[in-house]
Amino acid sequence: MEHPSAVMNGAASTALVVAALRAIETANSAPLFTDHFAARLVHAAHMPRPLPTHPDQMGEENRVHFQLAVDSAALRTRYLDDYLTGSPAPQVVILAAGLDTRSFRLDWQPGCRVFELDRAPVLEFKQKALDEIDARATCDRRPVAVDLRDDWEAALADAGFDPSRPTAWLIEGLLPYLPASAEEKLFDAVHRLSAAGSSIGVWALAQDTQSAGAPDRRLSTMYADFGIDITHMANTEPRRNIIEHLPSLAWKVKENTMDDLSKRYQRPLPSARRRLTFFTAQNSF
Repeated sequence: MEHPSAVMNGAASTALVVAALRAIETANSAPLFTDHFAARLVHAAHMPRPLPTHPDQMGEENRVHFQLAVDSAALRTRYLDDYLTGSPAPQVVILAAGLDTRSFRLDWQPGCRVFELDRAPVLEFKQKALDEIDARATCDRRPVAVDLRDDWEAALADAGFDPSRPTAWLIEGLLPYLPASAEEKLFDAVHRLSAAGSSIGVWALAQDTQSAGAPDRRLSTMYADFGIDITHMANTEPRRNIIEHLPSLAWKVKENTMDDLSKRYQRPLPSARRRLTFFTAQNSF
């Protein structure tokens, strides 16, 4: 197996930053969620520039900046946690699962089957790190080693996915890195594989990370503070507006903003910040 820091490179490195933010939130006095696996994953990567996993490690100079990132990640995580635990679907598909630990930390309904799709090195890294602390899944977890540029539908079917049963899909932090054509292909596949009663949970549209044809400067700065350059990662191609497109396919979309989530979970955020769109969609066919 490659060195951990080599596995978690490119877009996958952003998963380490989000895991670090989850670890910091978990260590706060009144966290919106707890993820006791996040710090372990960050430490296991052995990054050349260590990422903070506790509020005391953020440093006074950048504390306000980091705390905004932590608060944003906390709202994102809690919102999607609630979406998944509130879904009655018997199967869940997490696309580009990265360092997602929901299979281990959420209370799933009995018999729920959770498919985690990502590249083999990423899944192997996560599995090894969690095995070392004897982590146990709280669902019927099915890792699916596949690159989403390949035939992930066939790999998902081989892992036991049943398209005749309702599915809760999770697409978290993936869209900003996809070309426009790949995003359209992805949602077309999700629609095709979704039985009646299925739902989709999405965090961040590609448009949210764009500013004058480039990744949002504040977003880039936040990752740069953690030693990760995302300048050339985000895809800025114009694309179909998925929030407008899904209703034409009989999906009912409920859009949320950071302001909505800040009020819902009583976690104040500064008014001056980039726009992020969260949404869930429920089909009606």
